[in-house]
Amino acid sequence: MIRIHGAYQLGTSLEIDEAGAILIEGDDLELRADGAWLVPGLIDLRAHLREPGDEPAEDLESGLQAAAAGGFASVCAMPGTRPPNDDGALTEILCHRAAKVRGARFLPFGCMTQGMRGEELTQMEELKAAGCVGVTDDHRPVADPALLRRAMEYAETFDILVMQHAELPELSAGTVMHEGPNSVRLGLRGSPRAAEVAAVARDIQIAELTGGRLHLAHLSCGASVELVKNAKERGARVTCDVSPHHLAYTDADVGAYDSNFRIVPPLRSPEDRDALRRGVNDGTIDAIASDHAPHPDIAKRRPFASAAPGMISFETTLPVLLALIEDGSLRREAVVRALSVGPARVLGLPGERFAGDFTLIDPRCAWTVSRESLRSKSANTPMLGREVRGAAILTIVEGQVVFQR
Repeated sequence: MIRIHGAYQLGTSLEIDEAGAILIEGDDLELRADGAWLVPGLIDLRAHLREPGDEPAEDLESGLQAAAAGGFASVCAMPGTRPPNDDGALTEILCHRAAKVRGARFLPFGCMTQGMRGEELTQMEELKAAGCVGVTDDHRPVADPALLRRAMEYAETFDILVMQHAELPELSAGTVMHEGPNSVRLGLRGSPRAAEVAAVARDIQIAELTGGRLHLAHLSCGASVELVKNAKERGARVTCDVSPHHLAYTDADVGAYDSNFRIVPPLRSPEDRDALRRGVNDGTIDAIASDHAPHPDIAKRRPFASAAPGMISFETTLPVLLALIEDGSLRREAVVRALSVGPARVLGLPGERFAGDFTLIDPRCAWTVSRESLRSKSANTPMLGREVRGAAILTIVEGQVVFQR
């Protein structure tokens, strides 16, 4: 049971003053944290936990504990594992294993197509019954528009969320960063904005045709945000998220060929980054998702073009976003919304399901990102060795403390 001294309203942040305290009965804990922010338990809409198949990089235990250390009370796990999570039996096994971990709540997504091959649809009703909160082919876009239409019609029958990685493979195949002056200077093959923007426009049209719920993952282009904004104004059931990397960095950061900046979709221009920030601030972008993508050292210590794409971000999301709040790029209320009630609304899950979830954030907490300080098994982040400010100091799930710094 949690007793909070002070006013608190779900969906807002509460700054605790000298008289504030959190009492957790049964855990013999009374925590006083001057200047800390008490917010609804953070919900991560998109993360890769690697189990089954790639446990050396991450597994359910390390991933859910790292997420809790980053302040996330719930984590949506992508199905791009080995084998992919494309049937109810595997979903049930993963949910059973995750339930034994003292960490963030496990919310799995199932595959949209069998084996993520983009050919035959999965049994979505079975996946939902087993515990999946939606379907997606993870980093692989469903490229066939007719198949995507059938998927959305099928999903709508059972009120299932469809998450789509919006990209036209024909335009992005073989690319490793954003197409622009920096890709030319570095001699790296670039992906044009059109690879994402054209896919976003197409997928929105299909969503409007079917009436289904479509979520567009990790948008990277300002034009994509504008398309989503216009679709929402027309009443389309379309939502979207952005990663903290795309809010903080640009393609110029690739300048030293740091393979930690090799991500999908690629980091774009400063103009795109600024448009994404505006999208968070005005509410067009519904959520900020970590897109946590752990890889072993051997997969990242390669030439930029051949390195595995992705970076870890469970434990670095808060310091990245808090720095942007501090410099005025993001509004605090918008960030809190995009990390909590926004994702809950995207998932279509009732607020009561998360009523016992809280995160206590200390924006002044100074710490160094290191292999020793990270709970994740992997350390593929450009922030390694950097001193940062801001961290979760308490994460509570269903009234139980799952992390305390």
